[in-house]
This record gives sequence, C-alpha cells and structure tokens, in this order.
Amino acid sequence: MLERLIDEELGCILIKENVRARRLTFHTRGDAIYVTVPCGTTMDEVKNVVHTLRHRLLLAKQKQIRPLIDLNYRIEAEFFKLSLISGTGKQFLAHSGDGRMQIVCPPDTDFKDENLQTWLRKVIEQALRRNAKLILPIRLNELALIHGLSYQSVKINSSKGRWGSCSGSRSINLSCYMMLLPLHLIDYVLLHELAHTREMNHGEKFWQFLDSLTECKGKELREELKSYSISI
Repeated sequence: MLERLIDEELGCILIKENVRARRLTFHTRGDAIYVTVPCGTTMDEVKNVVHTLRHRLLLAKQKQIRPLIDLNYRIEAEFFKLSLISGTGKQFLAHSGDGRMQIVCPPDTDFKDENLQTWLRKVIEQALRRNAKLILPIRLNELALIHGLSYQSVKINSSKGRWGSCSGSRSINLSCYMMLLPLHLIDYVLLHELAHTREMNHGEKFWQFLDSLTECKGKELREELKSYSISI
C-alpha cells in the first residue's frame, strides 16, 4: 500500500510498507521523499520520525534541486572549469582541454527543454570522467606512497550514490563527480578509501586510522563533504 503525505516544507512524502523492513528508511528523489516502513506502522509514527529528521531531509531535498544549465551556469572547481557561451551557428560545439570545457550554444537555445538539459548533463559528465581518469588515479597513488598503503586497482565511474568505495580485495572505485570538490576534500575521499584497505568497516579503529592520515580531521572533513552534491 502506498500512502501520500504532503508536508509544507518537504513537499510530497510517499510511504510504502515492506514486509522485510525493520525500520523506517528514507530516499530523497527529485519528485518526492520515499519512505519504506515496516508493516503496521501508523501515519503518526511516520510524522514523528519526519519531524525528528526534518533538518536532514530538508538538506537532502535541497541537494536534489538541480540548477538550470544555461549561459549563467558555471563550474569553478580545482581541476574542472566549465562555461557556456552563445554562438552564431545552429549546432552545439564543445571545446575541452587542460581541465577546462566551453560549450558554444546556438543563439535560439531553449535551456528549459528537459531533453536539452539531459544532454548537457551527459556531455559535462563525460568531460568530468575524462578529467577524473587523468587526475584521480595519480593523486591516489601519491597518497598511498606517502602513507605506505597499497590497493589492488582503481576505477572511475559515474556514481551519484557515493563518492568512492573500496572492496574487500582492495579495489577502489571513485566517482567522477569528485572533480567538483576542492582539493582537500578530494584528498579526504581518497584517504577514506585508502583507510579501508586496512579497516573495512566504519568502526572506531577505522576513524582512528583515518585521523592519523588527516591530522585528526576525519569526521570534520566528513561533515564538510556533506555540503557537496554528487551531481551537476
């Protein structure tokens, strides 16, 4: 059964029972906040949890609101810079190199067109991935050598769910969206995954080890990272 709750601040909240659910879980998407609940959960119980998590849910919802990519859109990150300009031709042109990308748009471009927005995000994502493959593996190797750590392999993906991950075989995956972060947070994500080559969980030993790699700023940097969105 799917129930709907309308909240003045959070908008539409869709609630679905799941026989295997043991607790309430929230997933924020562009159209609504989806809540999975154990069978028998009352609406009042859902409202109480929403009230408790309101601040976190508002932050998550804000991250889902993607800005319109138009002539005013800019990316000014450490290793990736993007701008859009109006041209005179009828076709889009993209120039990229040295961590910079410029998209030349036809003068009559309708930036509100959803298909165009999807295409622009795809083009930018491809550029981010190309740059990430040049930058991130080298920096990961540098940090591993500095701290005497090792890993099996590194791959760049387009994950929007997490900045990075490390498998039990010490294979590291990194999101190309890391290119949107400032350098110190790029290093934090890389060190976080390298720390998992020693400690695979997020227990006390993991954070102690990560602190030894980050001048005791592991959790501080984690909180700062939360203000950045894994998207464009």
